[in-house]
Amino acid sequence: MTTIKDSVHDYIELHPTAEALLDTEPMQRLRYVRQLSTVQLVYPAANHTRFEHSLGVYHLASRAVDQLDLEDALADRLRAAALVHDVGHGPFGHQTERAIERHLGRHHDEIGWLLAETELGTVLEEQGIDLDAVAATVDGRGPLGELVSGPLDVDRMDYLVRDAHHTGVPYGTIDHARLIRAFRLVDGELVIADDSVASAESALIARTLMNATVYRHHVSRIAGAMLDRASERVLADGVADPDAFARLTDEELLGVLADYEPTAEFASRLRNRRLYKRAAWARREDVPETFVDLSYDRTRALEREIADVAGADPSAVILDSPGTSSSPESRARILVDGEPQRLGDRSPLVAGLDACAREIWRLGVYAPPDVLESVREATVDVLELAGDPAP
Repeated sequence: MTTIKDSVHDYIELHPTAEALLDTEPMQRLRYVRQLSTVQLVYPAANHTRFEHSLGVYHLASRAVDQLDLEDALADRLRAAALVHDVGHGPFGHQTERAIERHLGRHHDEIGWLLAETELGTVLEEQGIDLDAVAATVDGRGPLGELVSGPLDVDRMDYLVRDAHHTGVPYGTIDHARLIRAFRLVDGELVIADDSVASAESALIARTLMNATVYRHHVSRIAGAMLDRASERVLADGVADPDAFARLTDEELLGVLADYEPTAEFASRLRNRRLYKRAAWARREDVPETFVDLSYDRTRALEREIADVAGADPSAVILDSPGTSSSPESRARILVDGEPQRLGDRSPLVAGLDACAREIWRLGVYAPPDVLESVREATVDVLELAGDPAP
């Protein structure tokens, strides 16, 4: 059996299906898509890729199916789905996800088309694995789909420990080995043994802390927002075909942006870390409800209005109003006296962490340094912000 040395899980053993899948173009492309995209501009060592992460998820899924003693066909499907779960991601992963969804109407977890149209499907069929079943599993559906995409899945377990390892931020370190050993099957559903509530809570705590320090760091948010605007421009102007765009690597996308005059400055700023700065950074209680979790069109309209009031070029203003954070881990099911219960109903920590997520929420408005003050004043006026929005 072939083994691969991994920086997080040590040696990963590959089954024949995994070996064959790894040699396909869609899997090899993931070597050139960073797992944490623009977080690398904050934590320089965060250069790990979605290829490494996919191997880690496969490894944890393999351990889970062995622990659960599943029948071979189901185990093979879950391992395959775990390995290919990220092949639908576009360049820079989540940072271009919304632009791709706007133009293709497709989420990165919807990979049925990719399995059918590429050699991934050929490999799976040769191994006797149903393509539709794999696609459903990646989307969290079907028997034990929650193992790959659910409230407390092996995807989350790997990215927390891997991101912690590569950023040097220790908060994501969780006891994933104990969590996997605590997996149980009750009426075909995945649950966690009652004596491992603390391990499940640790995953929730870890993601909350990693959100605050890594995933939602303001520098990464600024770079991601700039990347989204530039991506939208090349797609809307027909410079890049949406299907081809979704299959680019990180570096290929920067090349596309650099070669198109309207987005060349964004590409240069991203390459050289000359990012926009925070003109406004507002707490949740200081932002009227009408300006929270905005649609794309509404966001762009408000950007133009802020720019007009500030006397700035419309491209100089980026509004970033995220949605309200949720805790999917709280929906994980814990086995209590033989009956499954939601972790959120069993753990008093959940409510506190939901409050913590609200506390770290910020609305951002970003602009070049030379117009920061005028954009800040215009933002207060247009968005009716309370308090001091200065970062």
